[in-house]
Amino acid sequence: MIEQRIGALLTKVRTSSPLVHNMTNEVVTNFTANGLLALGASPVMAYAPEEVADMARIAGALVLNMGTLTSELVEAMIIAGKSANEHGVPVVFDPVGAGATPFRTETARRIAGELKLSVIRGNAAEIANVVGEAWEIKGVDAGEGKGDMESLARRASEALGTVVAITGKADVVADGSRVFVIHNGDEMLTRITGTGCLLTSIVGVYAAVEKDYAVAAAAALSTYGVAAELARQTVSAPGSYQIALLDALYSMEETQVREGVRILER
Repeated sequence: MIEQRIGALLTKVRTSSPLVHNMTNEVVTNFTANGLLALGASPVMAYAPEEVADMARIAGALVLNMGTLTSELVEAMIIAGKSANEHGVPVVFDPVGAGATPFRTETARRIAGELKLSVIRGNAAEIANVVGEAWEIKGVDAGEGKGDMESLARRASEALGTVVAITGKADVVADGSRVFVIHNGDEMLTRITGTGCLLTSIVGVYAAVEKDYAVAAAAALSTYGVAAELARQTVSAPGSYQIALLDALYSMEETQVREGVRILER
C-alpha cells in the first residue's frame, strides 16, 4: 500500500541523510535549513555561480526556488541545474510568484524549458502561469481560480514532461499516468512565512532517496502534512507553531506517518 511505502521512506531519509543543495528564498533560509535538519537530511545553501555546479554535482538533489529573485541568481540556477542534469541529480523547482510579474513568469518558463526537472512544486496559479494558462495570482499566493486542480496537474505534467505537485486545500501530484490526491495539512501553515519553501526542499529530500518522483513528491507532501497536524495538536498560535512544526518533523515516527496519511491514487 502507498501508505506503507510513504512511511518507509521517512526511515530511509533518516538512515541515509541525503545532502540537498538549496538555492532558495533568502527570507527563509534559516527555517528551511532547520526543517531539513529536523527531518534528518543534510542541507547546504550555495548561490555563487563559481561553485554551484560543483555543489549540485555532489548533492542528492538540487532545489531551485524563485522566492527572492535576481538576474545573477537566475544564471546561477541555470548553471547548477545543468550540472545536476549532467550528473543524474534530481532537480526540484518552485516557481514562486510565476504570473505576478513578467520577470518571474519568463524566468520560470526559462528554467522549465532549459532544465530537465524531476518535480515542479507550486500553487495552482504558479503552475498554470508556467504552462501559459490563466489563473489569478495575488503576490506569490494563488487567487480564486475556478479550474480543476487535478486536470491542471495532468496538463502541466504532460506539457512540462515532469512530475507536477500542486498544493492547496488538497494537494495534487501528477505524472504521465497517475494522480495522487493528499488531504493532510493544517491551515496554520498559511500563517507562517516559508512553510511552502520548506515543503519544496522536503520534496528534494525525498527525490534524493526515491527515484519514482511522483511517489517521492506524494510522500513529501503527505508526510509534511502529517507533521503539520501533529504540531497543531500542541499549539494554537503562529509563533509557537513554527517551533512545534520543527519538533514534529524531528520526532514523528514511521507508524504515525503510515496511520496519518490521507492519500488517494487515481
